[in-house]
Amino acid sequence: MKKTIIILLFSVFIANNLIAQEQTITGKIIDNTGEPLTGTSISVKGTATGTTADFEGNYKIKAKKDAILVFTFIGFQTKELKATSTTLNVTLESGELLNEIQIVGSRNSKRSIIDSPVPVDVIDIAEISSKSGASDITQVLQYAAPSFNATKQSGSDGADHIVPASLRGLGPDQTLVLINGKRRHQSSLVNIFGTRGRGNSGTDLNTIPAAAIKRIEVLRDGASAQYGSDAIAGVINIVLNDNTEGLTGSLTYGAFSTKVGGDYAKKIFDTQDGWDPELFNVEGKNRLDGKNKNFDGETTKLDLNYGVKVGENGFVNFTTELLSKEKTLRPSFDWRKGYGSAGIDGFNFMINSAIPINETTEIYAFGGRNYRDTNANAFTRGAYEDSEDGDLRGVPSLYPNGFTPQITSNITDVSVSTGIKHIMENGWDVDFNNTYGKNNFHYFIKNTNNASLKDASPTDFDAGGHSLSQNTTGVDFSKYFENSAKGINLAFGMEFRTEEFAIFSGEEASYAVYDNNGIAVTNPTTQTVATTPNGYDLAGGSQGFPGYSPDNEVQRGRTNIGIYGDAEINFTEDFLTAIALRYENYSDFGNTFNFKVASRLNLSNDLTVRASLSSGFRAPSLAQLYYNLIFTNIVGGTSLTSLLSANNSTVTKAFGINQLTEEKALNGSIGFTYKIGNFSATIDAYSISVDDRIILTDNFDASGLGIPGVEAAQFFANGVDTKTQGIDLVFTYNTSVGDGKLNLGLTGNMNKLKIDKINNGNLNEYTFFGPLSQAYLKAAAPDYKFGFNAGYTINKFSFNAHLTQFSEVELQDFQWVDSPATSLAEANALYETATDIYKKAMTVDLNISYNINSKLTLSLGGNNIFNTYATPQFDGWTDQGGFADSVQMGSDGAYFYGKLNFKL
Repeated sequence: MKKTIIILLFSVFIANNLIAQEQTITGKIIDNTGEPLTGTSISVKGTATGTTADFEGNYKIKAKKDAILVFTFIGFQTKELKATSTTLNVTLESGELLNEIQIVGSRNSKRSIIDSPVPVDVIDIAEISSKSGASDITQVLQYAAPSFNATKQSGSDGADHIVPASLRGLGPDQTLVLINGKRRHQSSLVNIFGTRGRGNSGTDLNTIPAAAIKRIEVLRDGASAQYGSDAIAGVINIVLNDNTEGLTGSLTYGAFSTKVGGDYAKKIFDTQDGWDPELFNVEGKNRLDGKNKNFDGETTKLDLNYGVKVGENGFVNFTTELLSKEKTLRPSFDWRKGYGSAGIDGFNFMINSAIPINETTEIYAFGGRNYRDTNANAFTRGAYEDSEDGDLRGVPSLYPNGFTPQITSNITDVSVSTGIKHIMENGWDVDFNNTYGKNNFHYFIKNTNNASLKDASPTDFDAGGHSLSQNTTGVDFSKYFENSAKGINLAFGMEFRTEEFAIFSGEEASYAVYDNNGIAVTNPTTQTVATTPNGYDLAGGSQGFPGYSPDNEVQRGRTNIGIYGDAEINFTEDFLTAIALRYENYSDFGNTFNFKVASRLNLSNDLTVRASLSSGFRAPSLAQLYYNLIFTNIVGGTSLTSLLSANNSTVTKAFGINQLTEEKALNGSIGFTYKIGNFSATIDAYSISVDDRIILTDNFDASGLGIPGVEAAQFFANGVDTKTQGIDLVFTYNTSVGDGKLNLGLTGNMNKLKIDKINNGNLNEYTFFGPLSQAYLKAAAPDYKFGFNAGYTINKFSFNAHLTQFSEVELQDFQWVDSPATSLAEANALYETATDIYKKAMTVDLNISYNINSKLTLSLGGNNIFNTYATPQFDGWTDQGGFADSVQMGSDGAYFYGKLNFKL
């Protein structure tokens, strides 16, 4: 009902405000030699209306009088002109690629994407999101950037609420994220259970609303010498919207099909007597929520963007976003009735601004607040049974037939960045900036109980949470010397950063074990844990996710200072060399020094060769250093109480785990770019060696530690050395076909990660980091992923199709935990039964858009329209408890949507 009212209100609102007089504008586009620019893109600024110039450079477009027309062509400067008449001829000047601002990977404002010595993707988020039903940034990048991978998880505690993402098959925390070129803080969450990116902390990209983004630049190359820690795989720079043309927005509604696919579903789940009654959520039936549904995961999103000019060249741009998504439920067993992706209700607000003080000085500020109320299903607890092998995790008077706990969280993310840019009298550009960000993650566990409290147990708990704050103060200097060689750019600067990580405790009942008198057990030598009538111990803490106790509380910080210098030298018009050096000193582990050398050689006007070599590092996150918790791991449908011990604890030291140090990387790449006419191609090969990668170990026997109820222990350790090698490719071709414009694109990534060494010391290798965990590490990206995109625009219609081919993915399942191997012989035996193969698969996305007028565009489409699922050799041992792990295209299936883009 709420969503229906929203849709009706905005439909009425839009209908009353969007009717406007249009005029047909014609003209011809040429370069400064008079040659026509075939295929030039012409769009009405702030709308989805667009067209292209024909082979003679002629164009025709409908727009309101005085609308702003934007003319763009690769290799030429973008021009914006007001439509003051029905004839508008345009001359474009050769120069920058679509923009004249500094791009990621270079501090040279004269550098464009085409002549960069390292691979950089520029993704027009406004264009992609206007023709896509994607509700967040990770979904957009999953299919737009060749080596970016992200899939929603299930049954993974906090990772259900924040999507782990990777670049070039490395960890979520090995890619640096910038906003307008400034470092973005990470999430306070560390992934610990049943998820890709296990043991890592990454940046939550989905805190930035798509409508607030002008474009995203993805640097696919190591850049620690330029930007500091985390930039081992590359850098993602999000450039915020600077639109000043009033109000734009969109309203999207979509849902996922609950059909798994007839033959596939029957092959796995069907029995001679019909559906197995112990299987749930099959084809939308026998669902946990008691409903029969053909579609679920219903998603409603409203986003608004408003920009205004301030003075002649200043601006302020505001974005707000409302998002509501219901849970999905997919086939699973009775011990995992809630398998599916989480539900979300969220609100986003962002601001971006820049105001010139005079011709040489500008002040700027940007930031925002993101709030999400999320809800994910934990593993199901069975019906209470008072026996040695019975399920004693529930209170029979509350849940006589068992229950599925709900892990909900309130995630708040705030950030603000302010600075001043100034051009000195001697020509040096100065940028002084301070950026602050904080992520707060607060858990509330619902539909659950503390069994040791018996009938007095609450059914929802405040379980506490964690937070991470970061403040970065920096100053940067740069200058381009046009008359030295063929152009030299010098840059240097420094930054000082402080970070603080905290864990705050929940209410007592969320973490405590009680005795039969309802008093929390604090001294096991004098108190006895509450028991059943038959004398069996009852479980304590909130089921699904036990809360953080005062013993878990921590508030630790650190500081670091970084100093860098870099130079780009154009020895000739065809030969460029770039050099960067950076020194950093951390208060907790010491200092590090890194370098980067990159070069580009133009072999002809069309063909360019480029290469780079760099060292890199990633400092251990504060979460990896100080996170600790007693939590419930599910193995084969039964609970295993585990201790995740902080790196600085005596327990960790007793097991022989050393203090965490930085990860060290060596990154090399070589590639070429080729452009002729409307066709362009880039191919880049890379090799990334990372020593002392931080991993989360497997479970060690902890029964002798004397901690009540704890059976296993895990630790963060500099556990493995890896080498990742691969190839990225991007091909594009644009042309006119008939009266329309055809855009074709092919992106691809081939990637292979090899574990060179496991640094287990004197500990058993299979217990320290066994095949299950190794498979997690290797499955951060498929061996290959290719995407083919075709778009055709004619008159008011736009048609877009995207095909994505995923390679086969191999995982090891939870049999490795249920019956752990301790020797090579045992491991070889387990490989026969514990290997899950997900066959190669293809998904197809389709979108059709219609420009009703210059202010209103309607889009209909579907993602994964043929409802393709990952296809394992199913045996019920998947790590997330459902019929498939969340690999390749994820586990939600086909998504269909409608979208209304508007401008007021």
